[in-house]
Amino acid sequence: MQANQKSPNYSGILVVLGLIVMIVGLVIMLVLPDIKLAAWGIMAIGVALIVVAIVLSFRQVKKAITGRRGKFGLGTGVMSAIFIGIVIIVNAFSVGNYHRFDTSSLSRFTLTPQTIEVLEDLQSDVIITGFFIPNDTYGIGDYVSSFLTEYEEHTSHISIKYIDPDTNPDQAKEYGITEYQTVVFECGENRRLVPPSSYVTTDSSGNLSGIQAEYPFTSAILEVTGVAQKKVYLLTGDGEVATTSSFSKADQGLLDDLYQIDTVNLIKDPQIPDDCAALIIAAPQNTLSDSEIEIINNYLNGGGQVMILTNPNSSPELDKIVSNWGINFGNGTIIDPGSSVAPHEDMPIVSSDNNYYGLSAVYFPGATAIVPQENLPSNITMYPLAWTTASSWLDKDYSADKPAAFDPATETKESLAIGALIAGVTEEGSAKGKYTRLAVIGDSDFATDDNYDSANNGDLFLNAVSWLAKETTLVSIHRNVQPFRLLVVNSTQSSFIKYSSILMFPIILLLAAVVIWWRRR
Repeated sequence: MQANQKSPNYSGILVVLGLIVMIVGLVIMLVLPDIKLAAWGIMAIGVALIVVAIVLSFRQVKKAITGRRGKFGLGTGVMSAIFIGIVIIVNAFSVGNYHRFDTSSLSRFTLTPQTIEVLEDLQSDVIITGFFIPNDTYGIGDYVSSFLTEYEEHTSHISIKYIDPDTNPDQAKEYGITEYQTVVFECGENRRLVPPSSYVTTDSSGNLSGIQAEYPFTSAILEVTGVAQKKVYLLTGDGEVATTSSFSKADQGLLDDLYQIDTVNLIKDPQIPDDCAALIIAAPQNTLSDSEIEIINNYLNGGGQVMILTNPNSSPELDKIVSNWGINFGNGTIIDPGSSVAPHEDMPIVSSDNNYYGLSAVYFPGATAIVPQENLPSNITMYPLAWTTASSWLDKDYSADKPAAFDPATETKESLAIGALIAGVTEEGSAKGKYTRLAVIGDSDFATDDNYDSANNGDLFLNAVSWLAKETTLVSIHRNVQPFRLLVVNSTQSSFIKYSSILMFPIILLLAAVVIWWRRR
């Protein structure tokens, strides 16, 4: 007797094949959005295969649905569909309502508060055009486009587009593009080109080492929208430390905070520019001339803003400037055994309780004291910027070659001011009633490159400049040039992440449900 042979289950094969084809089409749509129509066609073929399977086995399908087991399975399927639908809706809602977290090592996608404020205050539309070649060797285009996305997050007045200068040479010529990876900022009739040399840094061998795009990009936005940037001037001509290469990190910090930087030599050009938001006098090595002191005093009396950084045993001529505003410089070096960088007792550490901004720690490698005058004029208000512990003293004969020794006959242990913020209103002349600001710190080394990034030294410097320039928001984010990383998520990868986060989990659940149903059947 011949055994009965079961015929192949073509319907089941078609269902499985249809599901596979649909998933392939969905993956193609997510990974290659440029051929979206082809992906839709593939998914349509998958749907058609499933429909054919249902038609071929209509009786079995009808029986499976109307039977006892079918009704139970139908109820389970409905509940599963509702659950999957809820998951899809929640995921879709989260895409449009989310919070961005920057988990990169140096917060490379975090804009400074100054840039965010500029973007939120924009009243005019700005068009940003990146002339990037696709698949460039270093991936600068992807890097910069990812960074520019952060600008769009904070304003609706920015639109970004990208043009390949090789495939669109006429447009590149119209914009005057001479370098790949140039970014163009436009607002009305105003236009500013930012070439890669403005935001890409290289090492001594000429290799790409970092990207610092925020300052040139935000500055370009300010320029094309007609918003003036505040300008900080560094005094030169007397060997000031701020004009040397050891002050480069402080300069970069000012640029990151959107200040423009320039220099002024009062010997060659005996006037302080009208657009000066703050004048920085950083530890001049030579004696200031009487004419320079007169110009600076006139500037302060006229409502100017000046920062003075000095050191122990520095030029006594600086006293002729600060003495008019209720303070004098001490004679000697601060020694603070109670809080210092061991074993250097001449390097006081100031904790959060001992500085105006509440910074966790600031240290000063060799500082002198700021001594308030006994009778402070009524038109002057003074704020201690940083001060030592009560166990410190001003050592008049300190030498690094020998340990510091307290002399009770000539020295007094007390809390000493290392820095002060002074605000005053002029009472005489044509400038009567104008507001003057003066920041005085008895150390310049804390802001040099060797110490700027340590503790909160850089924050103290920038906050003091911000106060001088009459900024009300304290600076809280400062960073260095961002190291270049090849792994940057472009628009295609971003689309894949977005759609896969919405659909991938529901699809996995659906496939699991189909497999379980098929095996039970």
